[in-house]
Amino acid sequence: MKSPISLTRGTVAAVFIDLQEEHRQDPRYLVEGFETILANVQRLQAAARQNNVPLHHWAYIVDLDKQERPFHPVGADGKSAFSDKSDPLTEICREVAPAQGETLLIKAEASAFRAGPAADRLKTSGIEWLVISGVWTEACIDATVKDAVARGFRVLLVKDACGSGSAAMHQTAILNLANRLYGGAVTDTDGACLLLAGESVAVWQVEGSVPLRFSFENAARLYSEL
Repeated sequence: MKSPISLTRGTVAAVFIDLQEEHRQDPRYLVEGFETILANVQRLQAAARQNNVPLHHWAYIVDLDKQERPFHPVGADGKSAFSDKSDPLTEICREVAPAQGETLLIKAEASAFRAGPAADRLKTSGIEWLVISGVWTEACIDATVKDAVARGFRVLLVKDACGSGSAAMHQTAILNLANRLYGGAVTDTDGACLLLAGESVAVWQVEGSVPLRFSFENAARLYSEL
């Protein structure tokens, strides 16, 4: 169901996950509609900066010399098949890269909050809401959102500032998260920008147990209604 919420100044942080060049340049890992996603992320970042909301950026880097991953896919050269530490395409896309003074963290797994001190630091600074966007929706976004909720954050998931390898992968992942986003909400970039500016916006909030029973036939419609 949709109901109005507002975000209290000083309790909100914006989180950007894995907006790296490989998702627009590597044919194996292209994100559908990535340019539109980046444009929406730019709007979110501008709204956050204008309203003194802290921005936190993450990049996914695989270092097989330091990480034990027995089943991890590798290329003929023995390097990670994606996000290898030596690949220049792991750089954050320039138009959504961190500005001076903003935090850029490197993660070695899907979730931004599975390991490391980031979640504790956000909690200590008084953050209650995380405005989350990035890629891939069913992988690193899903893991980050679930770990954030488990750590006691409220998540505002910005559906059209996230993406995956196809619209179907992305939309069903958003619906699956929406079904379990307790304490949080789903909105689009327009709504998120208004909320970052301190306004009240009607957003999707889960009520009851798994209310979105989606199928191949109705998933796109239910996604559009979030």
